[in-house]
Amino acid sequence: MKEVILSSDGEASLYLVPDPVAGRLEDYCLEFAQKWLWQSPEAKPYHRKINGVDCVCYTEADFIAWLDRYCFPEQPSRRLRGLGCPFYDLPEEYRSRPQYNF
Repeated sequence: MKEVILSSDGEASLYLVPDPVAGRLEDYCLEFAQKWLWQSPEAKPYHRKINGVDCVCYTEADFIAWLDRYCFPEQPSRRLRGLGCPFYDLPEEYRSRPQYNF
């Protein structure tokens, strides 16, 4: 398990995720946000109609739930702590970790 930084335009948070996710964080995030949310019948709860347009509403916590349920059920991820800052203003000590902002 490795540490990554995730955010959805709010406070950045430190998460512990399986090694393959940390190694290819952007790939997993894009798989979730661009494929699964739009194509999977299980993702329907995330869909909203806004002004007649189908949109998806989600946070990084939903990404973590997806990892735990569909990708790595035997290696659950977890949030370690909020970093008290937005994604674009990470403290120096966290900048070397893989990171993704949804």
